[in-house]
Amino acid sequence: MLGYTLIFLLPICVAIYYSFFQQMTSGGSAFGGGELKNVFVGFGNYAYVLTSAGFWHGVLRVGIYTLFQVPIMIGAALFLALLLDSFLVRHVAIYRLGYFLPYAIPGVVAAMIWMYLYTPEVSPIVRAFSYLGVNVDFFSKNIILASMANMTTWTFTGYNMLIFLAALQAIPRELYEAGRIDGASGFQIAVKIKVPMVRGAALLTVLLSIVGTIQLFNEPTVMATSQTWIPKDFTPMMMAYNTMMGTMTPSGDGPASATAVVMALIAGVLAVTYALVERRINK
Repeated sequence: MLGYTLIFLLPICVAIYYSFFQQMTSGGSAFGGGELKNVFVGFGNYAYVLTSAGFWHGVLRVGIYTLFQVPIMIGAALFLALLLDSFLVRHVAIYRLGYFLPYAIPGVVAAMIWMYLYTPEVSPIVRAFSYLGVNVDFFSKNIILASMANMTTWTFTGYNMLIFLAALQAIPRELYEAGRIDGASGFQIAVKIKVPMVRGAALLTVLLSIVGTIQLFNEPTVMATSQTWIPKDFTPMMMAYNTMMGTMTPSGDGPASATAVVMALIAGVLAVTYALVERRINK
């Protein structure tokens, strides 16, 4: 409880507290100077966030990103889990570790690896496509979200696969035997027995993925180091970071905290909405 309070609850309370303040200069002269003080502004920071066009453009990008990235990642994770749970694969531990390994790589490092794989001058992927007569620009404004989605999918598919695999291995084997006695094929057992039985795991993975993709930060931040056209408010978390670092106006921990709190509320609403809809559909 002490660790939970210090590591989880306390930072949230501090962020909410600072979201009602803004750093302003007091004293000084026409030539500058003065002292920065935290001034209580009430809901002023929230008004700034909610009326910022850049913030809502970032939310829209993250929303589009979530709509096509999460289903692909969850589908791939479920497929891999079903494959490892079948009798088709030997040495399951090796494949399980291999699929999970990308998740063990820090997010910034993974983004830098994919930056190398996307850069036309050195990319083996771009070179392979060029041999096929296809010119691909992974940094194009039209497909850069898909490039980022590929990074996230590569990183987190193995993590979600382990959740599905644990749920599959908890299913009583007697159900499979009953299915085989009734003449069900391996495919029918997977579709009619295994997939319905991992509905709880699917709900968990989707909820975690929604919360995770809402916080999209590593991929666009690393890409912005070479793609200068990417704005500082490309995603809400980038907006919060750059506001905190003073590269956006207004700056400081007040507006940055307000941005983070608003995104936390949006993520919570989306997660609860999905959980309620999923429960009603499968009731």
